[in-house]
Amino acid sequence: QVQLVESGGGLVQAGGSLRLSCAASGRTFGVMGWFRQAPGKEREFVARIIWSGSSAVYADTVKGRFTISRDNAKNTVYLQMNSLKPEDTAVYYCAAGIKLGSWSDWGQGTQVTVSS
Repeated sequence: QVQLVESGGGLVQAGGSLRLSCAASGRTFGVMGWFRQAPGKEREFVARIIWSGSSAVYADTVKGRFTISRDNAKNTVYLQMNSLKPEDTAVYYCAAGIKLGSWSDWGQGTQVTVSS
């Protein structure tokens, strides 16, 4: 059974930091990433990383502030979020796929709230 279990969300003041974690089980994925969905908005891409290498891609809105990384031994992907802004407030979802361009599995989401 494939599972993606997220943790690390919460409430933080603007300028603060949070680190999200996503532990994967049940399958080996080629790519993992993060998406987010703010109230009243569509889900949007945040970042992704290829499991077998270090190639990472970021949305322009988070570039320079967020860092995605992975721990192969723990089958876990992280999202370090620094210099958080109120507009980063959203439910953050972990996503995984066998190959680029195909997101087959999703986590349950974790709430991130940034107060001004």
